[in-house]
Amino acid sequence: MDYAQEALRIHKELKGKLEVISKVPVQNKDDLSIAYTPGVAEPCRRIAENKELVYDYTIKSNYIAVISDGSAVLGLGDIGPEASLPVMEGKCVLFKEFGGVDAVPICIDTKDAKEIIKLVKQLAPAFGGINLEDISAPRCFEIERELKKILDIPVFHDDQHGTAVVVLSGIINAAKVIGKEITEIEVIVNGAGAAGVSVTRLLKSVGIKDVVLCDSKGAIYRGRKEGMNKEKEIIARETNNNNQQGTLQEVIKGKDAFIGVSKAGLLTKEMVKSMSKDSIVFAMANPDPEIYPREAFEAGAKVVGTGRSDFQNQVNNVLAFPGIFRGAMDVMAKDINEEMKIAAAYALADIIKEEELNAEYVIPRAFDLRVGPRVAAAVAEAAVKSGVARKVLTYDEELRLAERKMKMCLE
Repeated sequence: MDYAQEALRIHKELKGKLEVISKVPVQNKDDLSIAYTPGVAEPCRRIAENKELVYDYTIKSNYIAVISDGSAVLGLGDIGPEASLPVMEGKCVLFKEFGGVDAVPICIDTKDAKEIIKLVKQLAPAFGGINLEDISAPRCFEIERELKKILDIPVFHDDQHGTAVVVLSGIINAAKVIGKEITEIEVIVNGAGAAGVSVTRLLKSVGIKDVVLCDSKGAIYRGRKEGMNKEKEIIARETNNNNQQGTLQEVIKGKDAFIGVSKAGLLTKEMVKSMSKDSIVFAMANPDPEIYPREAFEAGAKVVGTGRSDFQNQVNNVLAFPGIFRGAMDVMAKDINEEMKIAAAYALADIIKEEELNAEYVIPRAFDLRVGPRVAAAVAEAAVKSGVARKVLTYDEELRLAERKMKMCLE
């Protein structure tokens, strides 16, 4: 199938991928009086007296905004808000189909971080969560950080954290396949944008021995002057324990794992050969990876993953964000914190049983129906334990709730 042409046909014929459907009938005077005036005034009065009741009486409890300025869209780059709309619609479809979460795309015609923060703050009363999408680095870090401070609903930049959660889940299982403790492995991350920085931080947060982050100038280290910014200065202090300097080719030697969130062809067979025996390679550049799986295997890698669906071990964010929001919103979480992201990663990893685990199956498949509910249950449990939940649900209670909502979507 020619996916590009089929996508054009579908988008044009349907005029986009989303529509609004009413949950209630409006077929007579009574229906109208209940859905709108005068009946609607009563829930309004209740909410005016207690704002928390907005979760009980409105869409807010299951409603998120997918916010983008179109500045870093997939592999397309800065294409603007209008051109980003098909992607944001697609994201909303995935939220609904894989998590039972209602989502609306909001594409903003500004790249001013302060303006975006201000606008999202003003929109927030209507939403139960905010998913930031395809906003370029380093502005994305500032935007998310500030919104987390000022809002009491989950704020999540999927390009950062969704990627990081799925990568961590794969590394947890890949470490088992190569026979090493996760805390012992040394990792190189290539690409210092939104995903690379977040992947690096999440790997460090679970105790991985050392992570070296590289950009186009080579390793990011303490004291480097060229090509640095505020976020790179911060990450330099958090990583690269031995303060290694040099190009990717130089610093990759002896590393156990390579994680690529960069550009096609940047990892060579010679570089893989210089890594430790039975290495892990997650080459996630799209549509063409840093190295193709066949070449990586030939060079000695034992576990290989990409961002593509036509190879094994696809690092696909759809494994993470629908379940993360499902769990966060079901317990009315005020935030999506590190504990919740780590819980999501381990929940993903645990879906693959020990007897099933092998080099070609370290990450669950996108259409595994266990994924969304189990991630949601783990996230909800972590939200309760870490003190950001306003509603208490046990793991089993959320699992049953999420499974029921997923079943409703499939029907």
